[in-house]
Amino acid sequence: MADYKRLGDYIVAVDERNSDLSITLSQGINNNKYFQQPRQVAENSTNDKIVRHGYFAYNRATTRNGDKISIAYREGEDCTVSSAYQVFYIKDEELLNPHYLLLWFKRPTFDRYARFKSHGSAHEFFEWDEMCNVMLPVPPIEEQRRIVEQYQTVERRIKNNERLIALLEDTAQTIFRHRFVDNIDPNNLPEGWRMGTLGEIADFSYGKLPSKEENGDVPVFSGYAVVGMTNEEMFNKQHIVVIARGDSGSGKIVLSPHRFFLTNLAISINLYDNSYMHYLYQHLLSADTYSLRSGSAQAQVTINDLAKFEVMIPSNKEVETFQTLVLSVYRYKETIEKENNLLNSTKEALICKL
Repeated sequence: MADYKRLGDYIVAVDERNSDLSITLSQGINNNKYFQQPRQVAENSTNDKIVRHGYFAYNRATTRNGDKISIAYREGEDCTVSSAYQVFYIKDEELLNPHYLLLWFKRPTFDRYARFKSHGSAHEFFEWDEMCNVMLPVPPIEEQRRIVEQYQTVERRIKNNERLIALLEDTAQTIFRHRFVDNIDPNNLPEGWRMGTLGEIADFSYGKLPSKEENGDVPVFSGYAVVGMTNEEMFNKQHIVVIARGDSGSGKIVLSPHRFFLTNLAISINLYDNSYMHYLYQHLLSADTYSLRSGSAQAQVTINDLAKFEVMIPSNKEVETFQTLVLSVYRYKETIEKENNLLNSTKEALICKL
């Protein structure tokens, strides 16, 4: 078993400011331990701290942060973060591997430790002294690299699977377009097809406000964009979404993430038979959904308007043929998604073994 060492003996604090505005990329840090676009970008970033390639940075504030600490290792180009963040680097990477240290920070027990050691009255902070007092096992550098390689091997497999899933999805969409979109004339429909209303093949759900400000792993989707993360899941599969409010966007048709929470700016379309969702999506993209907008103070779209909207409804035979064509694609896609779930569990197990 490796001896536990004091982290402060291996790291050095940095306070380099962007005084000459030489760094133009501003970043925030996600609870899941990676850099991301910040929610707000300072108009004047001269006081922001610079994070060089190979540095760590973390948000000292832990209040209302979902019992997690936002910390990440910078592998991309240099960037800036808020002046409230703490930046540091490892003195000697032949003694402590940065990727090994990041794995330690990813452990749920470290999040709990950082939250427990945070102090303050109105707001609580995990200060630099507390970070330096963290105790962690520091095995020989060869062992650290072996652990990191195991973890990264699993990560690479997950990413390769994600690319394959995207390819399978593109294949299914190509079949959709061929069967339901290309050369289909609404004025001269194939036998068994008909014009109907959206309400005949779907029901609808208004989005709502998240119950509270919180962080998590479920995207909060407004129809315009992902606007945050939450622990509250509303839907666990991809939906067609209509932006319901906003003078510039109401009536616009978009696809949601595959797992998401929907805000009150949008309406989800829940198909009774999800197998030809992309057909309907393609059809709605070419339709005049903006004509559904109403309201004087602010343009909006309602569920009643959507339910009456005219759409093409393919024959049952056509839907069954499509299902037969894509069944193997979807089954393979589901198999890979299940494998990724297992691989993600393996990642968590490797972290816990630290």
